[in-house]
Amino acid sequence: MATLGNPKNTIEILNKYKFVFQKKFGQNFLIDTHVLDKIIQAAEISKEDFVLEIGPGIGTLTQYLCENAREVVAVEIDRMLIPILEDTLSEYDNVTVINNDILKLDLNALVEERNQGRPIKVVANLPYYITTPIIMDLFERHLPLKNITVMVQKEVADRMQAVPGSKDYGALSLAVQYYAKPYIAANVPPNCFMPRPNVGSAVINLTLHQEKPLEIKDESLLFKLVRASFNQRRKTLVNGLNNSPELPYSKEEITKALHSLGLSENIRGEALTLEQFAALANALSMSR
Repeated sequence: MATLGNPKNTIEILNKYKFVFQKKFGQNFLIDTHVLDKIIQAAEISKEDFVLEIGPGIGTLTQYLCENAREVVAVEIDRMLIPILEDTLSEYDNVTVINNDILKLDLNALVEERNQGRPIKVVANLPYYITTPIIMDLFERHLPLKNITVMVQKEVADRMQAVPGSKDYGALSLAVQYYAKPYIAANVPPNCFMPRPNVGSAVINLTLHQEKPLEIKDESLLFKLVRASFNQRRKTLVNGLNNSPELPYSKEEITKALHSLGLSENIRGEALTLEQFAALANALSMSR
């Protein structure tokens, strides 16, 4: 089977199946072998690994995963791609393709059945409009994960690893860093894809914390605080939290909690570290 990292082979297979790109699925296929190698390296794929691939497309990255991993399960939402994947992956006996929406699949049951509940690696070249919901869904299901290595829009990768006080720092930075350590493994220009996207991309590796980095009494409260403080970025933290329909606290309670942590009532959310948000959540949950 010809490797699909080569643009000529990609065009041939698309023509063979008269494939039409679906705008609603945000399809952009990789056509650069160097980038494919970098994804495998960043995810540290070895013959011990069970890999879940989200959005295999025509199987370009899947072929590389099959060569390097013990077993691959690829979940593809687009029915039209299933016959193509059966063709491009026909030489591999260590891959299963599932035609489903990743957000609707019982992944914990899948990992239990196929990998005896042991930690897996997730690799994906995700449609940019659904990157964040899918990554957050993987975290929030508390799957046994070693790492997630994804191709995302460059600005999303920057936001994931942003630090307090920077313009990219926000709710996504805090949510990702709560669960994992982000590291940008490669920047990927538009000409590495077919069709070419309008934006630059990046491969980001998220290695999950083995131990929770913080002692937190109420995880859902932490994320409500984070959301509320960045929903109205220009406001002080006190006003942002007080205006949130998700939070029951008065300005007095919020101010008192901030003072107990040695923070000013005029501080903005973008100045707080993850540790300070966690301490604030703990202080507020004790105040009731």
